[in-house]
Amino acid sequence: MSAVSEKWADLGPRILSAIVMVAIGAVEVWLGGYWFHALVAAVGGGMIWELTRMMTSPSSRLPIPMGVLSAVVLFIGPEMPHQAMLPVLLAPAIVGATQIEKDRLIYGAYAVTLMLACTGLMLLRDFNGIRLIVWLVLVVIATDVAGYFVGRIVGGPKFWPKVSPKKTWSGTVGGWVAAAAVGAFFGSWPLILVSVATAFFSQMGDAAESAIKRRTGVKDSSHLIPGHGGLLDRFDALMGAALFVMLMGAIVGLPTGQ
Repeated sequence: MSAVSEKWADLGPRILSAIVMVAIGAVEVWLGGYWFHALVAAVGGGMIWELTRMMTSPSSRLPIPMGVLSAVVLFIGPEMPHQAMLPVLLAPAIVGATQIEKDRLIYGAYAVTLMLACTGLMLLRDFNGIRLIVWLVLVVIATDVAGYFVGRIVGGPKFWPKVSPKKTWSGTVGGWVAAAAVGAFFGSWPLILVSVATAFFSQMGDAAESAIKRRTGVKDSSHLIPGHGGLLDRFDALMGAALFVMLMGAIVGLPTGQ
């Protein structure tokens, strides 16, 4: 296989998997309610399963129970009274952190991030409707796609070689530009600026997962999604973006565009 062919070898499986994921996601976002909650809870539980699997020994029995517990908690969390929601969402991270042998703080912090980000997606759909969640997903997709193509075509200096050796500054900036275009499509200058900030946090979500993989010595979080690896490999950027949007919405509110 030539160097050029090898460079683009994963493009076909990535595109096919992306089409399937977009189709499923679009239906669930449109349905909303418990349907969307169930999808997010299942994905969130899968990500906690992958995280636990990466950070424990191959013989550990902890990953599956942690994944199931997290999925159940995510599904019932939005139905809990406000004062009980946060402690319930933190429970899986605390349980998992007390059971693993090392890097407990890293595990706990990342598990909390995943639980809060997944809940943020549910609440964004529940209280802001389809428009803003479609905007969020498109910002993340545009950032990822632009980063992938611009990074491979333009190349150049690495963005953060110790954490994510494949990411370049050209791809990173290309992602910001693409996110700004999504914001412009949806409406206002404030939303354009928020889109760029959301793109940055999506990239930080990707970097955080890359750092954990490097620390644990794994290439992919799992092999569930052809061309993408695992759920964490595919949705790490969405988690970073969703957490930022949730916190921004809670603190200052979100611009809605036109």
